[in-house]
Amino acid sequence: MLCYLAAGLVGSAIPANRGWKPSAQGVTVYVIDNGIHTDLVLPVSAEGVAWDDLIRPEHLADPARAAASHLAFGWGDRDFYLNTPTWWDVNPLRVARAMAGAGETVMHVSHIAEPQIGPDAKAITLSPEEYRRLAAFLRGTFGEGAPARGYGAADAFYGARGGYSLFRTCNAWTGEALRAAGVRAGIWTPFPSGVMQWF
Repeated sequence: MLCYLAAGLVGSAIPANRGWKPSAQGVTVYVIDNGIHTDLVLPVSAEGVAWDDLIRPEHLADPARAAASHLAFGWGDRDFYLNTPTWWDVNPLRVARAMAGAGETVMHVSHIAEPQIGPDAKAITLSPEEYRRLAAFLRGTFGEGAPARGYGAADAFYGARGGYSLFRTCNAWTGEALRAAGVRAGIWTPFPSGVMQWF
């Protein structure tokens, strides 16, 4: 475990896309952190990128909540995500199965207002090209299958591609997405702090 923690800290500290700088003008996206898990937050529509072909109001318990201005995207193990609405519901066996890479994955999408910048919400201004690369990465993560209702009125789960494991966590996926966009981020970011420290 100590070796894993050390490797995560080192991987998070070594930057990819070293020369990247925030764009003076462009699209503002956000990384938000709940202490264990990071999400990427994008506008509902920007630079010709919209999501209504994948993400529909009728997928929500309350379709009116689809009027929100932003979408929060998170990726992870299907069994853990669907059965752990709060951290009080964490089951050690479920965690172990997820870390072993034993299950399928899902994309969790929440319809939210624009985040307020703070310790748990960092803003990143991307050029139009960077933004389109980020959106393409997210779109490429969506898989097959019918959407499932989320924890509340304004979120839903979608089938996803890729395997979750000890080495490819939800936070590592966030780092992958940012690197794919061309943003400076750690080469391996298994922990939320390893993502957030760059912004």
